Amino acid sequence: MMENAIHTLVLDVAYRGAAFSGFARQPDQLTVQGELEDALRMLLRRDVETTCAGRTDAGVHALGQVVSFDISADEMAELDARDEDSGRPRFASVKRSLNAITHEDISVRGVRQVADGFSARFDAKAREYRYFLAVGTTPVVLMRDFCWQVPGSASGLDVAAMERASRCLIGEQDFKSFCRAASAEGKPTCRNLLEVSFSTEMVMGEELLVIKVVGSSFLHSMVRTIVGTLVDVGRGRRSEEWVAQALAARERSAAGECAPAQGLVFWGVRYE
Repeated sequence: MMENAIHTLVLDVAYRGAAFSGFARQPDQLTVQGELEDALRMLLRRDVETTCAGRTDAGVHALGQVVSFDISADEMAELDARDEDSGRPRFASVKRSLNAITHEDISVRGVRQVADGFSARFDAKAREYRYFLAVGTTPVVLMRDFCWQVPGSASGLDVAAMERASRCLIGEQDFKSFCRAASAEGKPTCRNLLEVSFSTEMVMGEELLVIKVVGSSFLHSMVRTIVGTLVDVGRGRRSEEWVAQALAARERSAAGECAPAQGLVFWGVRYE
């Protein structure tokens, strides 16, 4: 337990999600939070409680995850002394140690001090996710583990219809139809969706459709269910109006399938 003034540090973290049972620590499971907290325990020689900007499900990747935790003034002085003695930039030793200790599919890309009491979760204004789909007739190879291979050609998936159908989702809505049913029981399901946009990008020489989803916060599996629902519209299996009807139903069975986890990336967080 810390006995003197408390300061707050932030880790900027990326990870490949396939190996993990999600971000949140779980008993007897490999998780991102578990790996980070175990590494911080070794570094600070005590238990450390972390807070992330957004919990990700099993198999979901992250490029811009933010994780905050508190340290004492004495611990801060000790960390600073390590870098001053070696002539390295501030917190370089923390970054190096964490990357040496944690799982190979986790990358601590930065360590920085923020305002005391800062919370990666509660101070966040918006979270951004990006979902990657392969929609061409040729199977992808290099991006296979980071996208959903959707049958049909790019011209066969009606992206314009998907875009029109997504407009009803913008704003503060009740997204009970778009989250895992068990997680919604007895909990508020209204969320404010700020953006759903579509673009085509070449990634590692392979053409992918990217769906960008930005919101103040998200429900369990909400982004993946939105993507799965919009893909049904793009394939012509459902009408554009069906998305609004599914939203209004407030029933999980009214919406489409939950898209595979490997196509989803927690892209970043906005704090202003």
